[in-house]
Amino acid sequence: MPLALLALAISAFGIGTTEFVTNGLLPEVAADFDVSIPTAGLLTSGYALGVVVGAPVLTAATTRVRRKHLLVGLMLLFIAGNLVAAVAPSYGLLMTGRVLSALCHGAFFGVGSVVAAGLVAPDKKAGAISLMFTGLTLANVLGMPMGTVLGQHFGWRAAFWGVVVLGLIGLLGIMTLVPSEPVAEESNLRAELAAFRKPQVWLALAVTAIGFSGLLASFTYVTPMMTDVAGFSESSITWLLALYGLGLVAGNYLGGKAADRALTATIFTLLIALAAVLLLFTATAHNKVTAVITLFVLGGVGFGTIPPLQTRVMQLAGGPATLVSAANIAAFNLGAAVGAWLGGVTIDAGLGYTSPNWVGAVITTVGILLAVVSVGMERRGRQDTAPASPASPVTTSASGG
Repeated sequence: MPLALLALAISAFGIGTTEFVTNGLLPEVAADFDVSIPTAGLLTSGYALGVVVGAPVLTAATTRVRRKHLLVGLMLLFIAGNLVAAVAPSYGLLMTGRVLSALCHGAFFGVGSVVAAGLVAPDKKAGAISLMFTGLTLANVLGMPMGTVLGQHFGWRAAFWGVVVLGLIGLLGIMTLVPSEPVAEESNLRAELAAFRKPQVWLALAVTAIGFSGLLASFTYVTPMMTDVAGFSESSITWLLALYGLGLVAGNYLGGKAADRALTATIFTLLIALAAVLLLFTATAHNKVTAVITLFVLGGVGFGTIPPLQTRVMQLAGGPATLVSAANIAAFNLGAAVGAWLGGVTIDAGLGYTSPNWVGAVITTVGILLAVVSVGMERRGRQDTAPASPASPVTTSASGG
């Protein structure tokens, strides 16, 4: 594994930890600021929306900046945002810190995906991207549970101070391990924007946003679901989140490997599996054993979609792909924001803590239908642009008759 991939994974670990750390601390944050759990859950949506805004804007504004220098700057912004969150005296300032740290997220993973893909052979791109995202998945196994423990024992602010430390470690990794390469001649905003003239790119972004959103509709409210519905104690949340994180690691790795062999088939298999598991979770959440099993599988199939969906949109770009790669990260997080919001809407409507699961299943099913349309359009496009085959004797005869 190239050392540059290790540096990207280290930084992704810090970013992933702060993205999901509030999910395990919703009760503590809600109690401290005297807000409801769904309102505290909006900290996930706020972060996601920060990614949606930051990914295309920062990437577009920095197309002529060396990628290493850009990654360093993004990590500094990430650290600053988490410092604001750690000292926030109000819910509004906490949300500000979340959004500030989120601004770097999409650009980081967008640029990082391009860097990772460029470090390996063409047939290993999805695997390299999945290795970078391993840091994000390990954040769920180690970072988020550790943040939950810190927050439950020393107050939720301690979790954000821990994230600041992780950010500093990631910054050091980038500065020492990522090579500094000159900006490619074709890397300019006009070339990057050319990909967005393709309807297929927009459709692929929609598949990402809608297909993935079902996962966060459910996972955002996993803490009250596992305590109030499944019957686990609050102290069990740490190991439950770690188990979920193990599912993410397995799914991310296997999804990347499968995508290198059969990209389209992997996307359909995982999206269908995600919708099915979410629907199943509505029933299995009422039993401790089945809830644990379903939580693990949910993490696997959910995060398994990331490498193939990211690879597909980069392929469809057909040229410089840094901006479209960042846009796809924004699409993931737009889906996360909408999913978390819809999950909260159903809870506020009195439908219970399991309702986000079936809502997520419905949303992901819509994503599957869009994927069918996308693949159909791509195949028709290939047929339309394919060179005409030599005429058969029968066709020649008919034409001449």
